[in-house]
Formats: sequence, C-alpha cells, structure tokens
Amino acid sequence: MRNLFAILILFVLASGLVQAGPQIQHWVAPSGARVYFVESRSLPILDVHIDLAAGSGQDPAEKSGVASLTTGLLDSGTDTLDEEQISARLVDLGAKLTGASDHDKASLTLRTLSSTEEKTGALDLLRAVLSAPTFPETVLAREKTSMIEGLKDAATRPDSIAAKRFSAAIYPDHPYGRIATPESVERITRDDLVAFYRANFSARAAVVSIIGDVSRAEAEEIAQQLTAALPTGVDAAILAAVTLPKGELIKVAHPATQSHIFVGLPAMKRTDPDYFALLVGNYTLGGGGFVSRLVKEVREKRGYAYSVYSYFAPRVLAGPFQIGLQTKREQAGDALKVVEEVLTEFLAKGPTAQELAAAKKNLIDGQALRIDSNAKLLGYLSLIGFYGLPLDYLEQFPRKVDAITRDDVRMAFQRHVKPENLVTVIVAAD
Repeated sequence: MRNLFAILILFVLASGLVQAGPQIQHWVAPSGARVYFVESRSLPILDVHIDLAAGSGQDPAEKSGVASLTTGLLDSGTDTLDEEQISARLVDLGAKLTGASDHDKASLTLRTLSSTEEKTGALDLLRAVLSAPTFPETVLAREKTSMIEGLKDAATRPDSIAAKRFSAAIYPDHPYGRIATPESVERITRDDLVAFYRANFSARAAVVSIIGDVSRAEAEEIAQQLTAALPTGVDAAILAAVTLPKGELIKVAHPATQSHIFVGLPAMKRTDPDYFALLVGNYTLGGGGFVSRLVKEVREKRGYAYSVYSYFAPRVLAGPFQIGLQTKREQAGDALKVVEEVLTEFLAKGPTAQELAAAKKNLIDGQALRIDSNAKLLGYLSLIGFYGLPLDYLEQFPRKVDAITRDDVRMAFQRHVKPENLVTVIVAAD
C-alpha cells in the first residue's frame, strides 16, 4: 500500500508539472497556414491573431511605407462592406479588430465573445477583411495625407530624428534601415498595395494563433476558414544578411536644449542560441530599471539623465542592441563617456554574482505576470509560431534563465556587442 501511495503521489506531482504551462497544440491547416491553439474555457471569449511575413522589410526600395499602409487599410473596405459598415458591424458584435506591422510581419488581432452569434459574425468579418480587401482610393489618399503630415512633424522632433538616423546608420543598404519619408509615401499607389498584398498575404506564409472558449475541432475550422481564401502568393523575399556597420559618431544639429543619444548595433536574431544569456545580462546592464548599472552610474551617481536604458530587439535577422538616454546638451559628452565606461566594464567582466542572481530571480518570478491573461498568452503564441520557437518555450523559460552563468553572459555580450562596430548618434549636439 505504501508503494502504491508513493506512486500515486508521484503521479499527481508529475501531472502538476505537466499542467504548469499552457498546453499549446500545433498543426498545419489544409490551406498551408501554421496554427497554434490553447483551449481556455474560463471566460466566454475568443482571441485570434494572424501573422504574415509582410513587414516593412518587404517594402519596395523606393516606396517605404507600403507594408504599413497595406496592413492599415485591410479594414477600410471589402467587396460588400465599406469602412463605416465594418466599424459599425464590430460595434454591434461587441468585437475588437486591430492591425499592426513591424519590420518582420503584419498582424491582425480579433477579440470576440464566444457565443455563437457574436463569434460567427466576428470571424466572418475577419475573414472578409483578410481575404477580400478593396483598398479604396479615397481612404488611401486620406491615410497617405495623414502619414505624410505625421512624418513631417516627426522630422522636427529630436527623438524621432535620432531614431531614424540610428536605424539607417546601423542597417546601411539593408531593408531594416529603410525609412518611410514624405516622398516615398507620396509615390505609393493603390496598385502598390494590391501587389504587396497578393505577394505577401498568402496562406502558407500565415501563422494563426487561437486562444479561448472553443474546442480543437472548432479551432481547426476557424483557422481553415480564415486562410483558405488568401492569395496563392509566393514565398516572401529572403532578406539579405545583416552586415555590421563601421563604428562611427554621428552628430546632428538641432536647437533643442536636450541631447538625444543612441548607441548600438545589429546584435541578435530571435532564434539565437545566446538569447537567454543576453536577456539575463541586459537586465543588469540597462534593462532592470533602477537596479541596472547604467541607471546607477548615469542617473543616480551623476544626475546626467532622468532615464537611461538598454535593450535587445531581436528580429528574424539580427535586431538592434541599443542604449538610449536624453541629457542636457552641455553635458552630453560627459554622459556618453560614462555610458561607454559602463559598457566597456560589463563587456570585460559581465555581471557580479549578486547581479546575476537578482536578474534571474526577477525574470523567473515575473514570468507568471507575463502570461496571466489570454491576451498576453496570445502574444506568446504568436511569438512561438512566427519565429518557430519550441512549443514548450514557456515551460523552458525559467530553466533556461536559471542555467545562465556569469561566463555565459560575458561571452555572449562579447560575441554580439563589438565596440568597433558601435554606432553613436547624438541629436542636438554641440
């Protein structure tokens, strides 16, 4: 009996461990779309997120802004509904539909009640928006005007100027460095949107993430219905490899009293084996708020800046590592010198044992808060699906973080953050 009782206890414990993370199911729909699904019956809500490899990295060279406009105008009209009717229909259904795009992908997200009438109506609307957009000329003209005005305004602000100059400098002659301008947006026509849509919004390039109050069978039907009518498309153009820039200091004149400073370089793919070492290390360097070295040295000890930070933004290809701060222009040189000293020491020695322990504890303890809602978990489903991460990524996360050593951090930073390739941009420089 004792042995049987022990076996039962072990079984219960093992079952608890298995259930510790969300149970992600994955399959490929008949349309060719990749599907990731978590059944969640706690709320009568369904969340659907669709990613396509249709980000700004696929923009035509002379028409930067096509990807953003294409995604933004998906819900501006279909074969049977105009922009106002789509908006009114969403209100009637109590559903929310949003779109977004970045360098790698275009995305659509739908949240709806799981009751039959609301769910059916919302999914029908999403399918129509996704598979039969009309890109009306009048709406395109309006959105182009708005976009151009926004770009002109941004061209006067030091923070925006710094961000654009930094991106262009660390990605010279690469799609990641292309920046929409009033001129590039003005050249965009409806034909460009249609061509971009047909080339990049194909089912086999789609990743469908579903979480909520539906069964596996229902999720299979939803994914197929949403993607079956997408264009045949072609494989997304493979972006050229990212090459490291030559280290340089770029000063941009501006009348602002505050200098905006960016320091960095292309550093990490999302699938890089050093991901966890860089994540843990960056918490100590500049990602951990008031406990980070940059904040302590630049803000607390010297008062050079209210905010100073560092981060990695991994992409399909090497995304940027960036340090940023804003300081009085007369002390920009001194503040930059401190930043360089902190980074140099960190590259040489990595974190202390105490810093490493604090970083790991924060990242591990905070993981539960990062997946405590369906909306947050949907983001991770999308991440796992689009970048091809393991299905048990969320379960692996604490173990991967906990396994990182000081040497792991130091060597990973030395591999990815090379001083000779660092680009520094200062806007409002003396």
